[in-house]
Amino acid sequence: MTSESEQVAMKEALRREGEKKYVELLIHQGIDFATGVPCGVQKYIIESLSSSPEVVHIPATRESEAIGIAAGAYLAGKRPIVYMQNSGLLECINDISSLLICYKIPALLSISWRGAPGEDAPQHFINGAVTPSILTAIGIPFLILNNENLEFVTRKACFEMEKLRKPIAILIRRGAF
Repeated sequence: MTSESEQVAMKEALRREGEKKYVELLIHQGIDFATGVPCGVQKYIIESLSSSPEVVHIPATRESEAIGIAAGAYLAGKRPIVYMQNSGLLECINDISSLLICYKIPALLSISWRGAPGEDAPQHFINGAVTPSILTAIGIPFLILNNENLEFVTRKACFEMEKLRKPIAILIRRGAF
């Protein structure tokens, strides 16, 4: 019988492996630049991006700064990913719509979906409820990621991002990995 601490460690190891696999799939799809604002839900994603020799990683202090950095990276020939929490998405809607969408700059938005249905953190409920509607309202397609659809979602998001020449969002629920 395993102890509670061993179960927690096993769960954390599985999460780390799932997030590492997500990054490997993104790199395989050509993502070679990362920026964003740290979030605990994506901590191993950020760790994998920052330690990958195939990815240039420049952390940002605010989400709007990350959007600008990603736009510059794209114009310099990179394929960027921007990681953030959905509260940060709401902070940088103008930057996304007036820069990325307006000038047809594809960037993958990896968004921690705090307050998603089933989550028990009431401080995130309002932002969680409006996140899909906000993305839809500004014309950003989104996919919801989990361990079972990692390959499909990463492939589809990167393909659509290039085809449509616009940002595409991947929503990641707490506990998705």
